Amino acid sequence: MTLKGKTLFITGASRGIGLAIAKRAAADGANIVIAAKTKEPNPKLPGTIYTASMEVEAAGGRALPLAVDIREEGVVLAAVAKAVETFGGIDILVNNASAISLTDTEHTPMKRYDLMNGINARGTYLCTQACLPELKKAAAAGRNPQVLNLSPPLSMQQRWFAPHTAYTMAKYGMSLCTLGHAGEFRKYGIAVNSLWPRTVIATAALQMIPGVDVNRGRKAEILADAAYLILTGPSSNSGNFYIDDEVLAAHGMTDLEKYSVKPGTKNFIPDFFLD
Repeated sequence: MTLKGKTLFITGASRGIGLAIAKRAAADGANIVIAAKTKEPNPKLPGTIYTASMEVEAAGGRALPLAVDIREEGVVLAAVAKAVETFGGIDILVNNASAISLTDTEHTPMKRYDLMNGINARGTYLCTQACLPELKKAAAAGRNPQVLNLSPPLSMQQRWFAPHTAYTMAKYGMSLCTLGHAGEFRKYGIAVNSLWPRTVIATAALQMIPGVDVNRGRKAEILADAAYLILTGPSSNSGNFYIDDEVLAAHGMTDLEKYSVKPGTKNFIPDFFLD
């Protein structure tokens, strides 16, 4: 199975992990809806919906760049309608957009709390709800519809909450969507899964977090390749919390050196939420 001719609605696809997943799908000839906020270049965070569109088309896909704030219901519904008008439907939703602030309760203003929960938990729920009618149509047409959330396995341990309760709540909100929607949508033949990295991923956003050595991380392409393997699998595989290296290993890919930011690295920084 390939993604040729499939339409993917990817949030936060203007850079980083979202863009890497988009380009991997584009290599098959997929249609990519780039749903992200950045229209104007930012010197601290390179990449806009328009530069991403060019990269997707250079990789072999068709792109639809849409300026979308996933906290706004009307904007999301309009983006879904535009995607359907342009490509005829939606087969896959990738909920990648996310906000992060690794701050304790005393140092997390409610504005920041609202941002994280509005994008991570609520945004994932909203985009899934908005795309559901099209995913149901894709299921009826035998097009193997899937939802993939970039969120961690649920681990109710205090150590994952205490340092940054608000962020953990917001990120786990995405994972709770996976848990609930996998069960809810199984009757339609729609898969809902989560994917999370074993190590930190070297993105522009990560570089803005003080004290993180990106040379001890892996490239976003490891998640793109893992996502590709999930999305080309059967939609009967649902309700899973996948880890990138485990997905690759299950397909015989155990040499991960090409994903290292710094060749030869052995002491990678582990990502959050993995026991």
